[in-house]
Amino acid sequence: MTTHFFGDTAILLGRSLRHITRSMDTIITTAVMPIAFMLLFVYVFGGAINTGSESYVNYLLPGILLITIASGIAYTAFRLFQDMQGGIFERFQSMPIARSSVLWAHVLTSLVANLVSIVVVVLVALIMGFRSSAGIGAWLAVAGILILVTLALTWIAVIPGLTAKSVDGASAFSYPLIFLPFISSAFVPTGSMPGPVRAFAENQPATSIVNALRALLTEAPVGNDVWIGLAWCLGILAVAYFFAMNTYRRKIT
Repeated sequence: MTTHFFGDTAILLGRSLRHITRSMDTIITTAVMPIAFMLLFVYVFGGAINTGSESYVNYLLPGILLITIASGIAYTAFRLFQDMQGGIFERFQSMPIARSSVLWAHVLTSLVANLVSIVVVVLVALIMGFRSSAGIGAWLAVAGILILVTLALTWIAVIPGLTAKSVDGASAFSYPLIFLPFISSAFVPTGSMPGPVRAFAENQPATSIVNALRALLTEAPVGNDVWIGLAWCLGILAVAYFFAMNTYRRKIT
């Protein structure tokens, strides 16, 4: 059964990736908005924001990477919605394939597409002056966290992709996720925020994840942020996966 699942997932993943390569504009579009935010904040607002001795593009990049992922997962919901409306799922049900492989193919496609977008954003950040003294181990840890964030948010995207009634409804859920890093330590230190806003910012997942990424990229002590961030990611992933699979089972029965 395991071999059956992996084989089916690989075949369906190839199908989804071919769709991506035929519409590279989706990856480009995903990267455009985060890059625009990065340009705006670094060259327009960056001079007015005090982040200590650290360059603002170095401070900003971890939050921009989260926004990149949040933008990219909207396309997962969109592609799932298209498959639902196009009758592809019903066609797959008539075939002897592992049922969950259909969803996993979309999730892994999201992972590949988002990693490509992240690489594009990092390259632009390097042109803008981003520099990191992090070693290979720290970069691998950064990659691991970003992969975990992508998986967690992608499984959230699966739910509206399966249940939405319109294309706009399938992708609109991502707007709050894109907005969340703005109320965190991603753009400004939380100490400068008013009391209630600061309390929310310091206790929401984006702040812990951003702080952990920033510490890894600058070789600073990560403290508890990395464990809190990982706990948030794993908790969101487990809950989203549970509800996504339940929604999928209801749809195909």
